[in-house]
Amino acid sequence: MLFKNGELKVRKLEKEDNILLAKWLSDPLVLEFYEGRDNPFNLEKVNEVFYAPEDEEVKCIVEYDGKEIGYIQFYQLDNETKKEYGYLTENVYGTDQFIGEIEYWNKGIGTLLVTSMIKFLIEHKNADRIVMDPQSRNTRAIKCYEKCGFKKIKLLPRRELHEGKYQDCWLIEYH
Repeated sequence: MLFKNGELKVRKLEKEDNILLAKWLSDPLVLEFYEGRDNPFNLEKVNEVFYAPEDEEVKCIVEYDGKEIGYIQFYQLDNETKKEYGYLTENVYGTDQFIGEIEYWNKGIGTLLVTSMIKFLIEHKNADRIVMDPQSRNTRAIKCYEKCGFKKIKLLPRRELHEGKYQDCWLIEYH
């Protein structure tokens, strides 16, 4: 287990979690903002994408009240990405996350997850800054992140190819 905060627990991804990821990443509601509804995952694709040994991300499962409900990953930004975003010497981490069990949406769990991850990255990874780049149209997620203390830094035009169209994203930062 990486960390626990009340009923929330975050642990590293295990091989048998591939079934959960395939379930979540084939749900059109989840895919609307994460990967795309035109890009569903089956077990083979999950194994290929989430279990590549050379990946830099630390991949985790989110549990709430003893039930697996979502996914979060974190990673230290490489020098090229730091330069692109305008960071010099800081220790900068990025995160990506989703709640895959939609009955757990709009209950404050996303806010609890993000604030808990911020605390973990600052206390255990000595992060100076934490960044994300949500699609600008993902207003529900952005509202959650702003509630957690993230600020919009700059618009990243046509940043992400999503459902056949390039989407603008916001570079947001916790500092």
